[in-house]
Amino acid sequence: MAVDRENQVLSGEILFVKADLENGNPWPFAGQRFAAIVVTNYLHRPLFPHLAAALEEGGVLIYETFMIGNEKLGRPSNPEFLLRPGELLEAFAGLDVAAFEQGRVERPKPAMIQRLCALRRPAERIRIPP
Repeated sequence: MAVDRENQVLSGEILFVKADLENGNPWPFAGQRFAAIVVTNYLHRPLFPHLAAALEEGGVLIYETFMIGNEKLGRPSNPEFLLRPGELLEAFAGLDVAAFEQGRVERPKPAMIQRLCALRRPAERIRIPP
């Protein structure tokens, strides 16, 4: 499944949902859970809780987008669209982080980015200390 505010033509068995997630429209996947969620080059902070809630037990979230410092290298340069250092770790603190990176990359073009791979552990694997 893919979502964008503009119509997209996708090949294969990918279901496309047209939705403007930034202008007061409701989350189009309420009540749905996904085994994997991938977000790239996109930042709308109000979606963070929806993304975490939509991840099924045992599911994986992969998130990569631009961070502060990118304004010196190109677009996006608006601070509203740039993550603060460690912001993805904070936003998804309820998930188990498998990998996290932040800093400068050279390819495909120089940019400052953050990357997170996090898992929602199945409930039976969560231990509550006595």
